[in-house]
Amino acid sequence: MTTGDANRPSDDISALEALEAEAKRTFWGYLGCELIASERGKAVIGLQLRPEHLNLAGIVHGGVLASLLDNAMGLVTILECPGERTVTTGLNVHYLQSSSEGRLTCEAVLLHKSRRTLTLEGRIADNKGELLVWGSGTFRRVT
Repeated sequence: MTTGDANRPSDDISALEALEAEAKRTFWGYLGCELIASERGKAVIGLQLRPEHLNLAGIVHGGVLASLLDNAMGLVTILECPGERTVTTGLNVHYLQSSSEGRLTCEAVLLHKSRRTLTLEGRIADNKGELLVWGSGTFRRVT
């Protein structure tokens, strides 16, 4: 795991590692997501494709790709709003190309933050750097 910021305090890194360990017990871990990098307003996660990620056509299932986007954007909101609960209120997914093997990388970036909502975008690329999916999401702070 990389934090993306060599100057980040060690307790921030420890908190991020604890968050990742906790996430492994959830759908994040079931799917096989891995944290690659994070910094304020941005996160990068990876997924090594396995046969169970594919649909009957032999390509990555759209639900896997949508979940990868949601997980990456959700991680950004968690890091942006520590100690608060956030929930996905909208997720737009644009499937551009298919893939069937290798490692996927998803980068999520915070675009806008208001008092109650956060708007993000995400991109999923294959191991060759080809853009497979572009998406946007809105998240709401739950009080």
